[in-house]
Amino acid sequence: MTVSDVMPEPTLFQRFQAEIQEQPKRRARELAAALNVSEGQLVACRQGNQVWQLQFPFTELLTELVKIGEIMTITRNDEAVHEHHGIYRKLSIYGEGKMGLVLSDDLDLRLFLSQWRSGFHVIENGRESLQFFDQYGIAVHKVYKTDASDENEWQRITQQFRDDAPKDVEFEPSPQKVNSVHSTPENFDAQQFDRDWADLKDVHEYHGMLKKHQLSRTQALRNIGPNWAQKLNPNAVVDALEQAQQQQCPIMIFVGNPGCIQIFSGTIEKLMPYGPWFNILDPEFNLHLRPDLITETWIIRRPSKDGIITSIEAFNQYGDSVITLFGKRKPGEVELPTWQELAESIEKEEPSHVL
Repeated sequence: MTVSDVMPEPTLFQRFQAEIQEQPKRRARELAAALNVSEGQLVACRQGNQVWQLQFPFTELLTELVKIGEIMTITRNDEAVHEHHGIYRKLSIYGEGKMGLVLSDDLDLRLFLSQWRSGFHVIENGRESLQFFDQYGIAVHKVYKTDASDENEWQRITQQFRDDAPKDVEFEPSPQKVNSVHSTPENFDAQQFDRDWADLKDVHEYHGMLKKHQLSRTQALRNIGPNWAQKLNPNAVVDALEQAQQQQCPIMIFVGNPGCIQIFSGTIEKLMPYGPWFNILDPEFNLHLRPDLITETWIIRRPSKDGIITSIEAFNQYGDSVITLFGKRKPGEVELPTWQELAESIEKEEPSHVL
């Protein structure tokens, strides 16, 4: 056999085409996993085939999105997908372009732009989107054109911000995840931690306090004691969402990843389990959740100048946040009694189950 007789290895794009022909309805994240590549790699390999690289950085592009009118944003992690229709208005960029906020009535986003490394204009299955990825090729945020979007503005913006000289995109291998560590750091001061927790004046001080004590979120919850945090039953998130729907209690639903957190505020209506997914399918908001991939869920009580703020927070096996629920409120407002009663009514695990 000569060298010329050896068939060359198919390119990633060729492998993608073969896979999509076999399973045309398969989602991009599932396709990438099947091909053992990141979603970013799968998008990047299609440049020139209804995929175009976007100019970096993306701050000016994001600022222009308000002119499109209604769009749909998607922010997800491995266990939850958060989809919301709205207008990309009231965007503010700060921290030398490393952070962004969208704080309109219909879209509520926290943008950690320092994590955004590549972006693409994508056309697939008749849908157009802007897709943004981190250094590992993991999707951090997507913006989709809808039937209500301004077609002319969408075309102008996507043309204006395409990179005329696209570069090869190289993604780093994703770091190997390990199970969350249950032990505490050396010299951990439990009494000082308890005092600092009790002295919180705002929920936004919480993460600074964890950093001060060198604790992950789940380490903190295991060490603070039942007055402030208690572990809930494995189905707690679904239980809370079902009760919120039945009682028409306005809630806030947070889903995020290292590059973006997306927040819904309001009442929820249509709940629909389907296979392993638990779904909220409302006209302007959809949630798709894998409860079976939630490892632990906690009720957390944080003091603030507005009183106790109660949340239900779920984590995966690595201690990463999957989804967080609050009662709907704005700074300066006390917590909704309906939400507090609802959250406290969720079945708790016996203390002996907490490691």
